[in-house]
Order: sequence, then structure tokens, then C-alpha cells
Amino acid sequence: MHTRRDMLSHSAKVAAMLAAAGMFPTLAQAQSSTYNTAAFEAKSMADLMKALGGSAPAESKDVTVTAPDIAENGAVVPVGAATSLAGVKKLLILVEKNPALLAAVFELTDAVEADVSTRVKMGQSSNVYAVAMMADGKTLFAQKEVKVTLGGCGG
Repeated sequence: MHTRRDMLSHSAKVAAMLAAAGMFPTLAQAQSSTYNTAAFEAKSMADLMKALGGSAPAESKDVTVTAPDIAENGAVVPVGAATSLAGVKKLLILVEKNPALLAAVFELTDAVEADVSTRVKMGQSSNVYAVAMMADGKTLFAQKEVKVTLGGCGG
């Protein structure tokens, strides 16, 4: 009859053998080795474009930002960015009045549709930007004002 103590001891031995053989799963890493700290610390659009190596952005009707007009809870605001243009390398979501301007970066290839969405925190009412960085060096954006009734960044 196996006791709980025997099972735990056996499990620890199996885990040690898997680790020694290099077969033990490693922790998932959310950030890659190319994490751009300067981009997430940028306080203005110009600083962000400099950190990402992009050009000065131009407003475009080919880029769309989707977000609610009024967000009742700033802790979970659904935001999306999309474009039908070919050659998109990155789609960015920016929240102007957040402590960190850059909320999300999506690196894309031509094999996927340039239509992404996520949820962001917003501390107060602010402009939200969808920015498309193109393969030819152009940077295009769209903006929308989102009013927040209850702040999500500690408010």
C-alpha cells in the first residue's frame, strides 16, 4: 500500500530525473530577448517612434481603432487596432494619459490579418491610438477618445 509520503518521494525522484535529462518543462517567458524597455518608458509619440525606429506618424483612414465611447470600468477596456493595408510590420495600441503611453505591440507578418484586440487599463479619460508601422517605413495612425467613469490604474 502506497502512502502519501511514498508518492511524494517518488514524484520528486521522477522530477529530478526529468530535469537531469533536460526534459523538465521550463517556465513560459512573456517577454522575448528583444524586449524594448525604452519603448515602454516613452512619454510622447515622438519618443516612442524614436525608440521603435519609426518615422513621424501620419493620420490615415486606412487604420482603425475600436474602443467604447464610454468605459464604465477603466480596469478592463476592450481596444482593437486594424488595417487593410498590406505590408504591416507592427500594430501598436497607445493610451495617451496612461503612465506608460505604449499599451501593446503586435508584430505581424503578411501571413496574418492585421486585426488585433486586447484589453487595457485606463486611469482616466484619454485618446487611444492605433498605430500601424509599415514595411516601407511609413507610420500611420488613427485615434479615438474614450471616456472612463471609474479609473483602472489605482483610481
